[in-house]
Amino acid sequence: MTVAAVVSQADLANRPQFGWINGLKAGAAQLIVLHHLAFYGPMSDYVRPLWPELLGWLGGSARIAVQVFLVIGGFLVAKSLSPAGRAGIATPLQAVWRRYAKLAPPFLVATLIAAIITPVAGIWMLHDSMSAAVTLGQLSAHALLLHGVLGYESLSAGAWYVAIDFQLYMLTVSLLWLGGRLAGQRRHWLMPLVVTVGITFSLLYFNLDAGWDNWAPYFFGSYGLGLMAWWASDPRRKPGAMIALMALAAVPVLLALAIDYRSRIALALIVACALFLFGRARTPSQGRAWSTINALGRISYAVFLVHFPVSLLVNALFTAYVPLEPAWQALGMLTAWGASLVAGAAFYRWVEVPLGRVVGNVVAHLAGRPAWVSR
Repeated sequence: MTVAAVVSQADLANRPQFGWINGLKAGAAQLIVLHHLAFYGPMSDYVRPLWPELLGWLGGSARIAVQVFLVIGGFLVAKSLSPAGRAGIATPLQAVWRRYAKLAPPFLVATLIAAIITPVAGIWMLHDSMSAAVTLGQLSAHALLLHGVLGYESLSAGAWYVAIDFQLYMLTVSLLWLGGRLAGQRRHWLMPLVVTVGITFSLLYFNLDAGWDNWAPYFFGSYGLGLMAWWASDPRRKPGAMIALMALAAVPVLLALAIDYRSRIALALIVACALFLFGRARTPSQGRAWSTINALGRISYAVFLVHFPVSLLVNALFTAYVPLEPAWQALGMLTAWGASLVAGAAFYRWVEVPLGRVVGNVVAHLAGRPAWVSR
């Protein structure tokens, strides 16, 4: 890596950041880790008599924290692909390839880690949270982000989300490309209306049928709210237009909640409203509080990827070598939580960032331009 690249990375780390988004990502990531620790045993099985209500909530309702990632995903993709909410995208295939190159390589490394740690944990523990021995077909399906669609068992608890994120990105690119082909960039209202229609169909049809939960339309309601929140919060718009756009997104959500209330969708609407109000706000990168929040936000994807195999190994060791009493096993859960954060930070620094740099250079080379152009 060149000196210029080092300076650039240091400069980026010291710039004002989207601190409120980092805070939401950091908080949601912790809840996902704790949800999986509570949902998958065996440590939580021993701790449950100590804190039955807390473990019940973490093992059940806490999973809706994934809605935070869905809404933020839509918000940031709108910022990247269509900041002004206009139809059209110049290089749709390159955009999709860049997204795959960003998501898949660290995901595949984390998947390989899970495939290795699972049989190691099996030395000390047998539990239904452990997947069977990995097959080549299963590993290939994960590499293509098609494991859920093809019916393969996920090798890690968060694997489904990575595939859905990629599908949602492809769907957004397709809508932008199709809108540009049909109407060009002249009709500024086209994409918000298209996304609103997508939100409506998602929440009133697809999201009511769990059979669609391996496909993007099931989740587009939440993702579309993020898209609309970015477009509605554009400071170049008049206040009336900003409110009208956000109301356009909220109406089908409120209608869907009136027909069939879903707490996950209600949370998605709350997050979208928060992003509409504060999502674009830049916060300092310095100071202990913001530095911690920004750091946890940066490593949230890495934590999401590696926490399950780490938790599995800690579960195995604590149930094999530590007394099977609630207090001791609660210590094990806290240890797994802390170890997941440490592993996530290490994975981010030593895997995600270097791998992203290498893959980014390859993608830029294949696209026929130097890597710095796309930064």
